[in-house]
Order: sequence, then C-alpha cells, then structure tokens
Amino acid sequence: MKFLFRFILISFLFFNIWFKEAISSNWKEMQSEHFTVYYVGDDKFAKEVLSAAEKYYQHIAFDIGYPRYSEFWTWDKRAKIYIYPTKNDFLKATSQPQWSEGMANYSDKTIISYAWSKGFIESLLPHEMAHLIFRDFVGFKGEIPLWLDEGVAQWAEVAKRQHIKELIKKFFNDDALLSLNDLTKLDIRNLKDQNRVYIRPTRTKEGGSGVLFISLEQLISTYYLQSASLVGFLIERYGSSDFAAFCRQLRDGKSLDEAIRAVYGIHFENIEELETIWRKYISEK
Repeated sequence: MKFLFRFILISFLFFNIWFKEAISSNWKEMQSEHFTVYYVGDDKFAKEVLSAAEKYYQHIAFDIGYPRYSEFWTWDKRAKIYIYPTKNDFLKATSQPQWSEGMANYSDKTIISYAWSKGFIESLLPHEMAHLIFRDFVGFKGEIPLWLDEGVAQWAEVAKRQHIKELIKKFFNDDALLSLNDLTKLDIRNLKDQNRVYIRPTRTKEGGSGVLFISLEQLISTYYLQSASLVGFLIERYGSSDFAAFCRQLRDGKSLDEAIRAVYGIHFENIEELETIWRKYISEK
C-alpha cells in the first residue's frame, strides 16, 4: 500500500501555495498545446514531461467525460509545470518536507517538481493533472466528497489500476473496507495522530455491521484505495458520460444522494445502495 500513500500526502499541499523564488532569467520555457514547462538546465527531462502531460491530458479528460471546448487550457490558459534543477532547489523554493516529490496549486493550474524526480512522470504528474482537470470541471462550491476528488486522481495513474483492483479484492475478502457512509463523512486531512488506533465502521462480506481497529497509515491507505476503486467502478461499469453527469449534478449544488439518484437511479438510488452494488462488483472480479 505504500505506493498509494507516498503521493497521497502531496495532495494535501494544494492550497494557498506561493513561490519564494521568482522565475529568473536563467529559466527556460517550452510549450505544447496545453502546457508550458519552465525549467533550468538540460532539455531532455522537460521534453519528456511535456510529451507525457499532453498524453495524460487526453486520457484524463476522456475518462471523466470532461466536456472540452474551444481554447480550453490553450494560449494564456495553459497549465504551468515548473521543474527545478535539483531536489534541494525544489525544497528550498517551496518549503516542502523532505519526502515531497512535487506539489500543485488548484488556483492557477500549476504543478511543481524537479528534474528526474522519482516517479514524477509515471505517477505524480497524472495524479496532480487529474486534480487540476477535475476541479476545473466541478469547481469548489458544490458538495464534492473528498473521496471523489482523490479517487479521480488515483485512477489517473493508469499503471496502478490492476494493482488497485487486486488490493481492493483482498481488502474485501478480509472485511477490511470502510463503509461508504463513513468514507463520505471522513476528512482525512484532519487526522494527524500517528499513535492513535482509529475505530471505524465497516460492512462484512455477508452484509452485517462490523468495526475496524486500524492505524492512521492504514486508514489513509484504505481511504485512497477505496476512493480509486469507486471511481474506477463508476467509470468502467456505467461510462464516462454518466460519470460526468454525476459530477455536474454535484457541481450544481445537488447532495450526494440526489446526484446519485438523478444519474444512476435505475441502478441504485443512494450511497448505501451504491455500496451494495460496488461490493458485488468487487466480489465477482
């Protein structure tokens, strides 16, 4: 589960980010249709990032059914990717903790990392891009559950999808999943006590009620695993168009159950029924 946990923490650093260093004359610039990469030094990594970003952009927008329109993320609306020459430069400029490999800012569509950052192109770049695209779509005013936002970002890491499916099956068989009601109410950004044992409600394979006793790391990992699985289930089972319609309902002020009923009502009508269908889906895989 550590592969999920490492990049998850980065997502909590999105808000009110401000650079301590201005772009100076030694920074170079490289552009594609939807992105501008700012970098120092060798062109190779910047070219790889730019090429990968364009591919991820197309895949992510297609997956979540994002309606693309004229000049979306083009010209002066391009997303920005800043690549510092070394990890020390990145940490010094952004005041991030030592474990951080990158960060992103919702408000100005900016992603920041450093040259040859481990896993940046394969994992962190699509993860953070998915956050930016999703929030560009739904905004910040609707009743958007955190699991939906984070699930979209986790699902964008295509290389991990099969492993996510294998892990969720194991967690299901071990009766180690959070209830979806609890998942929806839980704000893991406020959980900080590493030494505490967390007691959370669950549902057993047989449909009965149960209780989980888990550490903070286990809770966070379980939360993100379930979020990714739920988003993947909704997209794969019912399609990107319905997923986009569901997100629009939330964006426009509908409650979670109202949005579910409006889009998926012929299949399930609320979060409890979604959990039943999702669990059946897992058990049959």
